[in-house]
Amino acid sequence: MERLLQYMDDIDDLIGMFGLVYERLRRILVTILTLLVFVISIGSGLLLAAWHPPIALATCLLLFVALLYRAVTAPPSDSLQSI
Repeated sequence: MERLLQYMDDIDDLIGMFGLVYERLRRILVTILTLLVFVISIGSGLLLAAWHPPIALATCLLLFVALLYRAVTAPPSDSLQSI
């Protein structure tokens, strides 16, 4: 009976090891996809600015206004509450 428990413990450790490897690979894949989206968005912004400057300016202003709105309406952060 003790051997069966030892085998079950070894199988549990093996499954846990695969889970740790999967988590590391998932984190690497998410990082690569994030960097890829970041580079694509920068490239598309540069192409838009080169081909259609007025549309690029309008898009930039809309994003800036959205960021300002979020900064004004967001709840205060913890660092500012302690002051």
